[in-house]
Amino acid sequence: MDGWNEQEIRNKDLMAPCGLYCGACGIYIATRDGNEKFKAILGKLYGTKPEDTECYGCMQTDPPKKMYSYCKICKIRNCIQSKGYYSCHQCNEWPCDRIDNFILATGIRVMKRAIPVWRTKVAEHGDEAGSVEWARSECERYHCPACGNPLFRGAQQCRSCKRPLADELDGSI
Repeated sequence: MDGWNEQEIRNKDLMAPCGLYCGACGIYIATRDGNEKFKAILGKLYGTKPEDTECYGCMQTDPPKKMYSYCKICKIRNCIQSKGYYSCHQCNEWPCDRIDNFILATGIRVMKRAIPVWRTKVAEHGDEAGSVEWARSECERYHCPACGNPLFRGAQQCRSCKRPLADELDGSI
């Protein structure tokens, strides 16, 4: 699939428990691609230095190679780990206050869309294969409907054809 390879789609480090699939995160994509300009733009947006705006997924084992500072202290990630789960789709308390009070409205919309999809994929394919299929569906989602080029979650417009996308995908940040 254009934008992501099969190894990334199967990489559990990228399967954020909240449903904000790390493979579609601009910080991950900028890190993976070594895109310093994109890291600087994202750092400015999130208030971090470009050299600190790096991540290889929030579910890396300790010690992580590179994990974004917010992901290290994420209450959702910590909650799931404390319960012995790997995703909110396994939790009967979902959606909880951690989801409803997430700092970004776009993130809340994505989580509330993604976790039911994850649950459906697991019910259809089993736990491991279902999680991979969920990741694949997230990668498929983040492509421009006009030109087909890959996007990152939160993209306001396609970098290639410049089509406005915010309202079509996840809404504005």
